Amino acid sequence: MILVDANLLLYAANQAAPEHEAAREWLDAQLSGTARVGLPWPSLLAFVRLASNPLVMRQPVPVARAWEQVQQWLTAGPAWVPQPTVRHAEVLGGLCEPSWMTSRLVPDAHLAALSIEHGLTLCSTDGDFARFKGVDWVNPLAPQR
Repeated sequence: MILVDANLLLYAANQAAPEHEAAREWLDAQLSGTARVGLPWPSLLAFVRLASNPLVMRQPVPVARAWEQVQQWLTAGPAWVPQPTVRHAEVLGGLCEPSWMTSRLVPDAHLAALSIEHGLTLCSTDGDFARFKGVDWVNPLAPQR
């Protein structure tokens, strides 16, 4: 079971991204499989915010179109929205304690906490997740060794 970060959603939807084809194929395979695919609200909302932002995307889409994409992903059989458990504050607090932790990593810590709580592999192209103790992180677009 996996938890998907926003960057993979953006790459899968953005045909102009060099990572598009690999991300789209990977996401399509996950959403057509049998293992659960965690699509947390922070990832989904970041996708809508960034995909529709002309300061980020050369060809932004309207918010309504980005939201339609989110709804399409959520209707896939294995998709679900992981929610914080009663342990969330404790787990998240522990992830925010290291001296290297900065404000820009707080959203990553939130996703990391969700992945730990639910025993999910966190899928992202963002290597910062490797810094969080207890997180099973993988970059599905990285070349296989």
